[in-house]
Amino acid sequence: MHLKRQRPRPAGWQVGSDPQMSGSHQPSNIARATGNQISAHDRHSSEPIASLKGRPLLANSPIPLDLNWIQEVRVNTSAVERRIQSQVARRTVKKEWQAAWLLRAISCMDLTTLSGDDTDERVRRLCAKARQPIQRELVEKLGIEELNLKVGAVCVYHTFIETALSALEGSGVHVAAVSTGFPAGLSPLSERVAEIRCSAEAGAHEIDVVITRGHVFGGKWQALYDEIAAFKQACGGAHMKVILGSGDLLTLRNVARASFVAMMAGADFIKTSTGKEPTNATLPVSLVMLRAIREYAQQTGMAVGFKPAGGIRTAKQSLDWLALIKEELGDSWLRAEMFRFGASGLLGDIERQLEHYGTGRYSAEYRHPIA
Repeated sequence: MHLKRQRPRPAGWQVGSDPQMSGSHQPSNIARATGNQISAHDRHSSEPIASLKGRPLLANSPIPLDLNWIQEVRVNTSAVERRIQSQVARRTVKKEWQAAWLLRAISCMDLTTLSGDDTDERVRRLCAKARQPIQRELVEKLGIEELNLKVGAVCVYHTFIETALSALEGSGVHVAAVSTGFPAGLSPLSERVAEIRCSAEAGAHEIDVVITRGHVFGGKWQALYDEIAAFKQACGGAHMKVILGSGDLLTLRNVARASFVAMMAGADFIKTSTGKEPTNATLPVSLVMLRAIREYAQQTGMAVGFKPAGGIRTAKQSLDWLALIKEELGDSWLRAEMFRFGASGLLGDIERQLEHYGTGRYSAEYRHPIA
């Protein structure tokens, strides 16, 4: 894949360099590889939140919309496909290294329940799982008690924010709320903005917002920018994850352009999909979005997180995504502050793989309920 052109450095902006992936790095043991948990770091402080090949990057903040940049974006689809084919064809990590990567995947997970039949009790059970994502006996068998392993966040509808906050109190696990007429995002703009404000005022740490896909189809980049900028303002101190609905955007070029507009408008994260589309997170789409994040960081000196959501169900898939993140953006993005999986069903398979590593036996799926 190639996102066209290197842009001149804007005055006063710090520019990073292309990260290089060192495929030879392996953690010496499970605890060492997963020692970094979610910190209380404020993404909106003046301190760096990530780095790109050693160059510090600040948290993202809105910049003016650059239509020339958007119009000149190009994506080489065949190059994207070749890159992904080479990615999945490689041998994956094994034994203790695989266990370490899977524990990292858990720490970068948004446990999610977004069903029409959600209840307070289901949300409380999900929060209990978020606080202790794998069974205590398995934690002891793996010797990882000191990691205090937990997931990145619990994602719920606005109605259940208070329930989730209460259940997660003192855990350090964030509460995320979907908003803006999720999943279609077609309610009036004033209602969507008001919905964000309500969730932020209710105490949500993160807000997952949905864009109007029609703005992308029509090339209405100013309208898309203004919409996301309004969402950002309504979020206040809450982090904003912008859902592109990549399965609806038809082309990789549209995905890349929408990614840049969202970042210019102030997105803290860009997210592939709602999980409700027929096609959700895919590796080709993820590569395009990661390259956009990298170019944006190079040109602005600001870092944006990434969240693939929907369709990621196996431990092997999680390893593919983690490897892609490491190769494209580096270790700095392999933290819950910069990367999330939106995939609750993934946790059960990871638990089974970890139990196999610890005991030599695969357990039945019913032994690892999510909620």
